[in-house]
Amino acid sequence: MSFFRRAEHPVARAAHAIRSYVRSAPGTYIWLAALFFTTVAMHHMSPEFEDEFLRQRSTNIHELSKNPVRVLVSSAFWIDGGGWLSYVVLYTAFHATVERWLGTWRWLAVAAGAHVAATLISEGVLLLAVRHGAAPASSVNTLDVGVSYALAGVVAVLTYRLPRPWRYGYLLGVLVVYGIPLVSGRTFTDLGHFTSVLIGLACYPLTRGVTARAGVSRSPGP
Repeated sequence: MSFFRRAEHPVARAAHAIRSYVRSAPGTYIWLAALFFTTVAMHHMSPEFEDEFLRQRSTNIHELSKNPVRVLVSSAFWIDGGGWLSYVVLYTAFHATVERWLGTWRWLAVAAGAHVAATLISEGVLLLAVRHGAAPASSVNTLDVGVSYALAGVVAVLTYRLPRPWRYGYLLGVLVVYGIPLVSGRTFTDLGHFTSVLIGLACYPLTRGVTARAGVSRSPGP
């Protein structure tokens, strides 16, 4: 019996560590749980119904003009393409890290600010393009759901969590990853992602004086 009890110890310790980590970033994992259920729901929809269902929850120009608050909230709980498991990795690497560092409310301010502001800016630019004939009129109904704007903002604000000189290399990598698609593709979503990065970087005041958890020292200056 003692052998089996000893054999269980590593598993029990690992399970305890996972539970503790999840509890330390509740907002991140509640969001992930919601995305899991909405992803499962999408798998039970026909392609035709799914497209119309998501379009009604999309932050496209048409829906923003009718129900801005509703679609800004609902669009953050659906994934358009990509597997849920990939978001588990991304949320754990970035959202959970920032939430543990800044605390739930400051993390949420960064994520929500990036999601809302980048959506309004990118859709505003698209609207101007439609009005000036640079984009087709059908663009007002373009599908735009997902969590990538919030993620980009959180990825950017994590720059301030890193000590020098590592933060400069990280920042360069972030600007390259999000800047190249903007230069080469120049779509409204590319603009939204890069705008989210700038918003995340502008959230530096939220990081000042924050004592990082898990024995990490205070957030360094810019």
